[in-house]
Amino acid sequence: MGFDQVFKRTLNKTEYKFLSTLNAPGKIQAFLDEIPYSTEHIYRCPLRVLKERVAHCFDGALFAAAALRWLGHPPLILEMVPNGRDDDHLLALYKRNDHWGAVAKSNFVGLRFREPVYRSLRELVMSYFEEFYNVEREKTLRSYSLPLNLKVFDRWSWMTSDDFLELIAQRLDRTRKTPVLTQAMISDLSLVDERSCRAGLFESNEAGLFKPNRIVR
Repeated sequence: MGFDQVFKRTLNKTEYKFLSTLNAPGKIQAFLDEIPYSTEHIYRCPLRVLKERVAHCFDGALFAAAALRWLGHPPLILEMVPNGRDDDHLLALYKRNDHWGAVAKSNFVGLRFREPVYRSLRELVMSYFEEFYNVEREKTLRSYSLPLNLKVFDRWSWMTSDDFLELIAQRLDRTRKTPVLTQAMISDLSLVDERSCRAGLFESNEAGLFKPNRIVR
């Protein structure tokens, strides 16, 4: 029996019926958009997200990967890495017609869903560049990881147990990163304009925002 089938057997009838309604990537995203953004420093497995209806970036990516797996996609995640003045961000990846898309939970409006229209992972990641900024309006994205297939963590029951989720975070930290900017590009970056910044923070949970030390300009 596949692990996705084991996951299905852990659900009660109500949970099974609800998860069955998430039959497209956009519906998975809509669910993540509807639930509150967690500010807790804990990891929730997909089953717990389904039960508690709360998640942050890490939890949301794992939930999306599990839900995409339900639809027949491999459970792939990718980490986008900032410059040290922001949180990292995780995407659950999927492909359709040989093009990449993504599902994600974020405190920022622009760091969520992407349609499967990107020819490469770099194209997909760079679609987030202008939206990847901190509360000081600095554009912070610097690199991204190779995709991680969560199937390798099935032995630790990542879809139904919180106990070993730290192993996934540790593996992402060790995964090779691909830079997206040169130093010359970084030195010439402008700030995000105030209106765009406010729009990106619409209905955000302020307690969950990364607060870098302010740089005097």
